[in-house]
Amino acid sequence: MNHKISLEDLNFKSDVEHCRFPVPDFNHRAHVRLAYIYIVEHGVVESVDVMKQSLYGLLQHAGIDPAEKYHATLTQAWLHAVNHFIVAGKVYDDSQQFIEHNPKLLDVDVMLTHYSKELLFSQEAREAYVSPNIEPF
Repeated sequence: MNHKISLEDLNFKSDVEHCRFPVPDFNHRAHVRLAYIYIVEHGVVESVDVMKQSLYGLLQHAGIDPAEKYHATLTQAWLHAVNHFIVAGKVYDDSQQFIEHNPKLLDVDVMLTHYSKELLFSQEAREAYVSPNIEPF
């Protein structure tokens, strides 16, 4: 499949990577959008490191300790969820079209169908990826 990203997507990515995107506005939708862009550009495996690097940089620039905010399991799990919908869906012209056609990705609680709260919000899951303990992806 030949998914696309728009000029707006590239500008958004650049704003995040160059720490011009305001951290308070970096909500769940923004995470999904960036995940789509990185997966289209790099594939899901490489996107894990690229996403972590971008999020760490953005947090550090805002004076936030990434160890207190970054969540390794949630980041990787959401990348895999976004990739699932990319692979299963039609070809998209940009991240906005992708999100509009896959509104399930905007449900922040969807990971609780795969993980117990205890595991997902544990320090272990925050620091390193852990596999789902309820239902595999």
